[in-house]
Amino acid sequence: MTTYILRRIVLSIPVLIGILFATFALARLIPGDPCHAMLGEKATEVVCNEFISRHGLDKPIPIQFGIYVGEIMQGDFGRSFRFSKPVTDLLMERLPITVELSFSALFLSILIGVPLGVISAVRHNSWVDVVTMVWANVGVSMPVFWLGLMLAYIFALALKGTPLQLPPSGRLSPGVLTTPFWEVWGLSLQPSGLLYTILDFLSRMNILNAVLSANWKLLTDAVTHLILPSMALGTIPMALIARMARSAMLEVLGQDYIRTARAKGLRQRVVVFKHAFRNALLPLVTVIGLSLGGLLGGAVLTETVFNLSGVGRILYDSITARDYGIVQGFTVVIAVFFVFLNLIVDVSYAYLDPRIRLD
Repeated sequence: MTTYILRRIVLSIPVLIGILFATFALARLIPGDPCHAMLGEKATEVVCNEFISRHGLDKPIPIQFGIYVGEIMQGDFGRSFRFSKPVTDLLMERLPITVELSFSALFLSILIGVPLGVISAVRHNSWVDVVTMVWANVGVSMPVFWLGLMLAYIFALALKGTPLQLPPSGRLSPGVLTTPFWEVWGLSLQPSGLLYTILDFLSRMNILNAVLSANWKLLTDAVTHLILPSMALGTIPMALIARMARSAMLEVLGQDYIRTARAKGLRQRVVVFKHAFRNALLPLVTVIGLSLGGLLGGAVLTETVFNLSGVGRILYDSITARDYGIVQGFTVVIAVFFVFLNLIVDVSYAYLDPRIRLD
């Protein structure tokens, strides 16, 4: 197992190098230049020359790429043209919001999509199967921005004053205070170093911070604010997971060993969950892993509709402003998440099917 994991990690290194190069090159192939995008079309040549020189854009492209790779190896993603701040600081501010939203949407997708897919397969061609597949097709086809607006209208306006009313935007209600969990634990850390960076990043995810600090008021408020954006963002992966779970289960339920298990008189629950479901997990794990990667990179519309200041919004604005530092830094981090998720999926394959370790 260890050899299998190490082999997968080594194979990921060329992928990461290719991502670095592609991100760097594509950022500079965007039409327009950062000077006029940042300072306006009336910026003079003298001002633009000073801007380009100050940010090191006058150096040859290979030298710029070498400097960029060297800085990343030291954990430095450069500075933002627009905010005049290190990109690392902006990542620490924005990425936890997107991570929290993406994991919440994925959790909701799995919680609803997997049981629906399994039930549809077990009750193949029944009314439950038909209704589930119709819903799945509609869910896949539904635009995220439209669904988000509809959910906000229904639960924030139409159901206003009822127990079902939910907040339409933001992360927390006014007056709800957040204290980092490590401060609640009595830890005193200097605002520097790897440990502080990790703990500070985790504490910016309100749900995790509330659980670790036992702040139940914060937990309730944070979950309430995340329900609508999670439903909007998670509908498409929820439908995909339901369809894949149904397809994989139907294929497994038709195998000879399943008929043998039933012939032995085993209960339906044992046949479905002990014998069929585990063998149907391989394609399902793939869809779940890819869905999480897609959620991390595609939350821009959801964050815009529900006024969440995450990665999606700042990345979109930075592309239009030719802010190379943010575009490169955020894209690389999201891509690393993709590679890491693929590694987890590969390891899950080896755990679920030991024959894969021998390939």
